[in-house]
Amino acid sequence: MRKTLRHRLPRLVPVLFTLAALSALPLRGQDDHPWTVAEIFGHPGSLTGEPPQGISWSPDGKRATWIDESGDLLEIDPPDPKPHRLIPYAKIATLLNAAIPERDRDHRARYDEPDYIWAPDCEHLLFDTNGALWLFNLKNGTGVEIGNSGMMSGDDPKFSPNGQLVSWLRDGNLYVQRPDGSTPPLALTDTSDAPVLNGGIDWVYREELDVRSNYFWSPDSREIAYLQMNETSVPQYPLVDWIPIHASVDMQRYPQPGDPNPGVRIGIVGAGGGSTRWIRIPIDSGNDYIPRFGWVNSHILWIETLTRNHQHLDLWFADAHTGDFRRVLQQSDPKYFAETYDLRFVGDHQLLLLSWRDGHTHIYRYTFNANNPLADLAQLAGQVESGDYEVFSIKAVDENAGTIWYTSNQGDLRQQQVWAVQFDGLSKHQLTQGGGVHEPTFPGHGGSFIDSWSSLLSPPTVALCNAGAPTAPGVVCTPFWHSKPLPDHRLLEPQFLELTASDKTTKLYGTLLLPPDNDSPHSVPLIVNPYGGPGLGTVRDHWGEKHFLFDQLLAEHGFAVLHVDNRGMAGRGRDFEQVAYHNFGPPQFADQMASIDQVLNRFPQLDPHRLGWWGWSWGGSFTLFALSHSDSFLAGVAGAPVTDWRDYDSIYTERYLGLPSDDAQNYHDDSDVTSAGDLKGHILILHGTGDDNVHIENDTQYIQKLIEAGIPYDYNIYPRKTHSVSGPDDQTELYNKILDHFDRYLKEPGARAETPAEPVKP
Repeated sequence: MRKTLRHRLPRLVPVLFTLAALSALPLRGQDDHPWTVAEIFGHPGSLTGEPPQGISWSPDGKRATWIDESGDLLEIDPPDPKPHRLIPYAKIATLLNAAIPERDRDHRARYDEPDYIWAPDCEHLLFDTNGALWLFNLKNGTGVEIGNSGMMSGDDPKFSPNGQLVSWLRDGNLYVQRPDGSTPPLALTDTSDAPVLNGGIDWVYREELDVRSNYFWSPDSREIAYLQMNETSVPQYPLVDWIPIHASVDMQRYPQPGDPNPGVRIGIVGAGGGSTRWIRIPIDSGNDYIPRFGWVNSHILWIETLTRNHQHLDLWFADAHTGDFRRVLQQSDPKYFAETYDLRFVGDHQLLLLSWRDGHTHIYRYTFNANNPLADLAQLAGQVESGDYEVFSIKAVDENAGTIWYTSNQGDLRQQQVWAVQFDGLSKHQLTQGGGVHEPTFPGHGGSFIDSWSSLLSPPTVALCNAGAPTAPGVVCTPFWHSKPLPDHRLLEPQFLELTASDKTTKLYGTLLLPPDNDSPHSVPLIVNPYGGPGLGTVRDHWGEKHFLFDQLLAEHGFAVLHVDNRGMAGRGRDFEQVAYHNFGPPQFADQMASIDQVLNRFPQLDPHRLGWWGWSWGGSFTLFALSHSDSFLAGVAGAPVTDWRDYDSIYTERYLGLPSDDAQNYHDDSDVTSAGDLKGHILILHGTGDDNVHIENDTQYIQKLIEAGIPYDYNIYPRKTHSVSGPDDQTELYNKILDHFDRYLKEPGARAETPAEPVKP
């Protein structure tokens, strides 16, 4: 399950091209044809086109590249905003069309795994799309296979900083070789007889700690530091593929609450091989975590440790050669830390981190002893910016100019803008304009950036933004990619809502989409569609892709659709989110019910006797909770729900609920299996059989309780599909099921469709 500021008032920056003009993007045709599920979901791409994704800047920051819809590798060379074709699709087609299993494809998309990386010389690209590593020469347009990893993905190839070696992972071990393929691969580790990952990432670290790599080259290219994960004691879960005549089983290492976590330790090995030297910092291996680590310089490592209860986050410096170590920074929280583990080291004596210690997530700057980092504790040099808003991420840092580029929701908590500020907190200014949500991609040292912008009714537009001096108020953004208009459809505009939580004090944000031309009292059924859980905020001023278009379809079928971010969700500060601490259900549900009451009072056309609820993942669990704790809902749809919190993974669940042995009552009370016998209304449960995130054992245990209570239910599985249930055929069938479910049980008896609005595949 996944997630996403006090100072002087910001000085707004005049932008020579503003994105406000993009609101005029033509979104409606001359004819308003009704939406269909097949039109929205029955194809792999977006109806408005696929904006540039996976944008990668060359190491020198002079050009940015991405693979477009046609498969060509395109580039932009600032300040010129016009894209150029760098590699035609024909030359890389075999790399991009590799046969990839469903779970692997899902992980590549879910975890943003790249298809290629830049070489340090900025003249070569290394492709890794089907397990074979291909080095492509940009000057002569030729490629050579340099080594086959034997895996379909997750190989995490890297160049040494001097470009003389390439490293990658295979079967839990770390390998290096020359990038021209002139030498055979050299294994730096060998643990083939045990479930040990040397530099690899297990499922729970990737999903819940957002880890993207577990090994790093030293700056002098002589050594590699890696995290060894020993999963020997981690229980296994069977993922069954029932499609073949003889079913196959893939055993997944998956620690559940209270189970042993992977044992972890940091090792350093020479690039030429030899024995590993282990850094023996004090950590409760098999319980505590190492979410991040890396090199301060060619001799000193930094290592971040997180206790299993998520209340202590420490930073250690360690000498890679002597093994000496020192804890240089301690952080604690009486409940839990937000998922802000990334550190940004600047030069030889500074680091930046995000913390919500003052109640909101902000940037803090620390200094340390450059000559001997282990000699002293890290010292707080200052909080860089502050206010009643959230910093989402640090995007780039320019040490020489002393500038930090970052994203935040300052000014409007439903939006996201790009900001710049000096190390000392001066000259803070907003770079992007035009409202909505801006997703920038910067080169490592800042400057020009690519901005992908969208708003509630405007699909993405992508622009090259050429910045002037870091402290100067001049940014020129020139669009180079526009979304396609939606033909023959009109978009109904949702209303932004400000509501009050059940505590009668806290402001909540929501959206309400009403069907057209229906103001008669109590004539419109209402479908509530929250996520509800921590780590995410969903009510934002951005383009919602296919799910937003599905809301449009529901409205055309006569339904109103309500989205509200309750307390316990993210993007609103520490106290707002930590309502979820040891409380997975009651406060969130109380906020949703308070919001529904306010909306029903404010919009008399809504029928209080025809309410539905649906959600996915935490939202699926929330659906079951709602239908078991209220008789107000006639129908609900629960997608991939966790029905017993003891069934979910250790890191996520214990962050919020603690260990089952310490809080058995909350685990019992907040799990849907406990209240399954109280379920009211018509329930539909949907799940992919290959879901390695929320296992289908949750459905089995819940359905058993429904059977024991004599409660009818509808259930749909999607063979081999993972947590997201991707693919045109499966998504079309899935959303047809959801539409049919609400058509059957929320429509007035005389208005109910006798058959689904579209044929549902058998």
